[in-house]
Amino acid sequence: MFSFRVLGFQGRARLGEIQTPHGTIRTPVFMPVGTQGTVKAMIHRLLEEIGTQIVLGNTYHLYLRPGVEVIRGAKGLHSFIGWNKPILTDSGGFQVFSLSKGRKDGKSRVRVFEEGVEFRDHLAGDLHLFTPEKVIEIQEALGSDIMMPLDHCIEYPTTYAHAKEAMERTLRWLERSKRIKKRDDQVLFGIVQGGPFEELRIESALRTVEMELFGYAIGGLSVGEPKEIMYSMAELVCNYLPWEKPRYLMGVGMPEDIIEAVARGVDMFDCVAPTRMARTGTLFTSRGKINIRSERYKKDFSPPDPDCDCYTCQNFSRAYLRHLFNADEISAYILNTLHNLRFYHRLMENIRHSIEEGKFEEFRKSWKREYTLQD
Repeated sequence: MFSFRVLGFQGRARLGEIQTPHGTIRTPVFMPVGTQGTVKAMIHRLLEEIGTQIVLGNTYHLYLRPGVEVIRGAKGLHSFIGWNKPILTDSGGFQVFSLSKGRKDGKSRVRVFEEGVEFRDHLAGDLHLFTPEKVIEIQEALGSDIMMPLDHCIEYPTTYAHAKEAMERTLRWLERSKRIKKRDDQVLFGIVQGGPFEELRIESALRTVEMELFGYAIGGLSVGEPKEIMYSMAELVCNYLPWEKPRYLMGVGMPEDIIEAVARGVDMFDCVAPTRMARTGTLFTSRGKINIRSERYKKDFSPPDPDCDCYTCQNFSRAYLRHLFNADEISAYILNTLHNLRFYHRLMENIRHSIEEGKFEEFRKSWKREYTLQD
């Protein structure tokens, strides 16, 4: 029912294939974030047309609304949202921990202890408890193809002692998650933690791999650390993960980060950047990012990206997109998001093709050279 195989490689960069009950995923792959059971400003037909293979849902948000019982009554998340391709659900842990930021009184809405995480939700302020067991039970009700366990998320910078404590707790929670898992038509990934500390990352990777899971994620990166640390930690962890298992770098990233992580052995990515930035008027192009709100595009009748094959670029100009955005038209969000996601999927397609052709390093260099050109 589930399998992963490496179809080819160049250096550390891998071309792979994940088989799931809801279809095949070609890797390296980018997963658009569909927090509430939908990718913002998109409909599923458009996602399929631009090459989306798998979407990510969020356990925390779906637990709050519409609620587990509603989705269970709909016979699972696939049926509820009308998406027949694979779904990965994260544990909601990152969202829970992010609640502790931004309060005017400086107090945290989150309490972490051995049993789990106690928190007040961002909607009604009600008190909830997420345990490793409850998070798995919620995800089994959702019926996602790939589940993530509850982990202890920490920010950068941090102390060695705090990173070690979080890493140890993440391992204990993973053991509990594995024990409680019942469904055979879902797989569980482990999450490697350890902050920016090599010793902790290695220990976390080795002990996580001992639990013999379907795949392994690298957590706790893209949380404010310099890119050099992100890249070095990703490479270090991949050195200790099984070659025959998929590797997922959580919450990453920007296009340049994806290419660098693929070069270090990563297979799977997710990030809100393409959708969130689309809604603020930032478009990704083959020559870098552009701000479509800018006055310079008022009479620019060229497509957003002449090299792009998406519906937006094939039919509309920068001037028109600028007009839509500045007029606060909903279609601006749709067209911008469609383009940005197609840009990401084209990037992944080109990465896969370059690995298959044995030309990944050439692609990596030429892409970086073109992407850094000013529009």
